[in-house]
Amino acid sequence: MTPRELVELWIERFNDADIDGLMDLYAPDAVNHQVVMDPLKGRDAIRRLFELEFGRAEMVCIRETLFEDGEWAILEWSDPRGLRGCGFFHVVDDRIVFQRGYFDQLTFFRAQELPIPEEYTDEG
Repeated sequence: MTPRELVELWIERFNDADIDGLMDLYAPDAVNHQVVMDPLKGRDAIRRLFELEFGRAEMVCIRETLFEDGEWAILEWSDPRGLRGCGFFHVVDDRIVFQRGYFDQLTFFRAQELPIPEEYTDEG
């Protein structure tokens, strides 16, 4: 499976909130670094992130652009609430070994009508 094909499958499973299916796409020691937080290492940590996020928000990934370069796929995405972002997926042997995502977490909290953590509003 090419990196592009794998990310297309990732989008499908993400939109179905299929956590088990998503986990099948990651290498056991994969790293997921959403730049708004520290990197997560391993499937268990990545699973907990998906459980948390799908548990508190209705998330949809609309593919805007999907590029492939060697072992990498680069995804520009949006969602129906106006959030936009970009993800980089390093794929080796049909598994995601590294993922990095860029998005505005404050916009995410507002769009999902979630409480905004104090560190976003603290003027200290």
